[in-house]
Amino acid sequence: MTAERDHRLIDGKAVQARILAELREEVMQAAKTRPVGRLVSISIGPSPEIEVYVRGQARGAAAAGIPFDQQIWPAEITLEDCKRRIVELNDSPDVLGIILQRPVPSHIHVRSLQSAIHPLKDVEGMNPASIGNIVYNDVALAPCTAAAAVELVKETGLDLKGLEVVMIGHSEIVGKPAAFLLMAEGATVTVCHHMTRSVAMHSRRADVVVVAVGKPHLIGPDMIKPGAAVIDIGINQITDADGSVRIVGDVDTEKVLNVAGWITPVPGGVGPVTVAMLIRNAMTAHKRQIAAGWLGG
Repeated sequence: MTAERDHRLIDGKAVQARILAELREEVMQAAKTRPVGRLVSISIGPSPEIEVYVRGQARGAAAAGIPFDQQIWPAEITLEDCKRRIVELNDSPDVLGIILQRPVPSHIHVRSLQSAIHPLKDVEGMNPASIGNIVYNDVALAPCTAAAAVELVKETGLDLKGLEVVMIGHSEIVGKPAAFLLMAEGATVTVCHHMTRSVAMHSRRADVVVVAVGKPHLIGPDMIKPGAAVIDIGINQITDADGSVRIVGDVDTEKVLNVAGWITPVPGGVGPVTVAMLIRNAMTAHKRQIAAGWLGG
């Protein structure tokens, strides 16, 4: 059986399609009361790498019926000018949410820009205030990739309450938020990182292993408990012996399939669901903006 046909592979594209169809209905209903504003994507300087993500986000917004505005700012723009423009978008009643594409040029402090995006327009969940809210179980505007990982665990049908989860990777934008989101669902979470003495010792006892490290095929079958769910967030570009380039995850999918009960493929797993979480966050932002008494979207 090939990996593409294995029933244990969680189809992220199918999950995305279902969520976006639900959100499209929600958008249509919301628009009857108050116009739904546009999502503004900000890229600083041209980048083919970023373009791939922007196209996916634009398709997701279109599927849900939300306007999408792609802006490419000059690569040489100053941090101060970026902040001024973001404040204008914050104040614009027809802007539903702001998406800051990464990476940004080296002279731009990305966290400073994320902080400049108003929390009610932070559809990526990247403002430090948004991430901080997760500690208090306010998870409605969580970082999209972390939220996608939790959504895909739910897709397995496993009850998260009391579930043993090992999170491998502790980045500020994925690993740490994912751990807090899983704890908010009632899971027992162990976080492993580069100073963990034996990652395999922890991962082999887990009901769910979530990986976000950025190392191709870091996780092999000897690190997974039989029947466990494996959520692979890693995106790595590798070059084969014949010179061809392909995208792989942090998990050796072909081999781990022989052990795992469920696994997300790369590509086609977490990525599509991350876009769906972005659109879900947008509708949450819409409701919160109305509740806060903001005009327009």
